[in-house]
Amino acid sequence: MSTPSDHDVRREVLTALDKAKTQGYHFKSIVIAGMGFFTDAYDLFSISTVSKLLGRLYYYDPALKKPGALPPNVAAAVNGVALCGTLAGQLFFGWAGDKFGRKKVYGITLMLMIFTSVASGLSFGASATGVMTTLCFFRFWLGFGIGGDYPLSATIMSEYSNTRTRGAFIGAVFAMQGFGILSAAAVAIILSSIFDAAFNRPAFNVDPIRSTPPQADYVWRLLFMFGAIPAAATYYYRIRMPETARFTALIAKNTEKAAKDMQKVLHVQFTDAERETQLSESKPTLTSTKEYGLFSADFAKHHGTQLMGCAVCWFMLDVAFYSQNLFQKDIFSAVGWLPSAKKMSAFEEVFRIGRAQAIIALVSTVPGYWVTVALIDRIGRFWIQLNGFFMMTVFMFVLTFDYYTLRGQPCPADTSKFCGGNHLAFIAIYALTFFFANFGPNSTTFIVPAELFPARLRSTCHGISAAAGKAGAIVGAFGFLYASQSEHEGKQDHGYPTGIGIKKSLLALAITNCIGLLFTFFVPETMGESLENLSGENKIAAQRKEAEHLQL
Repeated sequence: MSTPSDHDVRREVLTALDKAKTQGYHFKSIVIAGMGFFTDAYDLFSISTVSKLLGRLYYYDPALKKPGALPPNVAAAVNGVALCGTLAGQLFFGWAGDKFGRKKVYGITLMLMIFTSVASGLSFGASATGVMTTLCFFRFWLGFGIGGDYPLSATIMSEYSNTRTRGAFIGAVFAMQGFGILSAAAVAIILSSIFDAAFNRPAFNVDPIRSTPPQADYVWRLLFMFGAIPAAATYYYRIRMPETARFTALIAKNTEKAAKDMQKVLHVQFTDAERETQLSESKPTLTSTKEYGLFSADFAKHHGTQLMGCAVCWFMLDVAFYSQNLFQKDIFSAVGWLPSAKKMSAFEEVFRIGRAQAIIALVSTVPGYWVTVALIDRIGRFWIQLNGFFMMTVFMFVLTFDYYTLRGQPCPADTSKFCGGNHLAFIAIYALTFFFANFGPNSTTFIVPAELFPARLRSTCHGISAAAGKAGAIVGAFGFLYASQSEHEGKQDHGYPTGIGIKKSLLALAITNCIGLLFTFFVPETMGESLENLSGENKIAAQRKEAEHLQL
């Protein structure tokens, strides 16, 4: 009796995965992986709701006669240090996922996120510098854990999914970010409301000292610590997940275990249950069909342009996306949607910033994610990304060239407010950029790198693409903080140099979106294709089989 080749058995396992019916385990995997992304977004964007509170608490200077504000270097560190950690984590865990297996390092990222979320809220120190230093330390390692979630969750979901609904499944995991952003705003609203009811305080211009009571320190601490709850709730299920069949079959070369795992979780049946045990008799692979590595001419030839396209698109997207998300409060203040800080107490300011962030998330961010989930396996990744970048570019140009018309001019009676503009139209257009970011490149840049590359390099390449994105986020977080300052000396925030202003900053974001649109043409469509066809692994496997026959 002839012995089936290793190639034949693997092909049957992988074909069964591609054709498997959508079932409960797929949705369970979405929840398990998705709660990681829920936590990621909660932790990354919760800082935007309380950064002004941190300034009031730790950097109030009575001589300035205005609420305390984080100094430029501290604000940049607090807002950007988690992104630096995320970039490092994406590169490290991306590599580790291919080296040691997706499952072995998947639980580590979640444990790191749980511990550092709590530690961030317990940041200690006898001075403002001490508290901010420990906060930044813990948020860096929080970001490191978050970074691991990107390549591992995307790779695991892509390798579990069938061909027909793979984009929707990966997109659904990423869409949990929207709920994380919304929850960060909701928790900020709830906490500020509770503390305001318990310690009702006047606005700053009524009583500067009483407007920020010592109890306000608990608000930001509790906000950060709540981020550990959803991560802890799914830790047990994450460590119980089996290794993906594609890693086991294609990298670990254990097709028998891959088949058994898939029979257990996806109820896939194979035509000959005994033949996996005969794999030891299969012929060795010829050196002429050796798998190429990341730093090889073959990789550059087959995937170099694709990796460049994925990385550049993600970089450009995140420059704009994180600038908009982390500094929504500054945009809202610039158009007069938030009152002057002097006219609010510390609790009211947190409440209003959280409410504004929640509204944007509800009407644009969350819907954008789920429209992508609904349509990505119908109209494809390429068109969603291209259209998203195009619409973001258009809306940013509209905001730029109609900025003063929409914002209005400082009111004569109160220069902190703007009169004569159309603030509702400004916010609506601003919200549409979020919608088309999420029904567009913010979703597709996460999905496509998990589909294009060989299994042995999939997590690594996704980590590289994601890290390029976080490099863009760092540029956005640090750059926008300074660039958005007023062009006119004396009108910028205390401690900052003059910048280019909100209008020109929006123009810069429009240009980055346009560049992302152009680089989308370097990224191929992946809809409806098996992972092995997209990566070229089927071609290599066919070459191996032919080589085996030649050896007989």
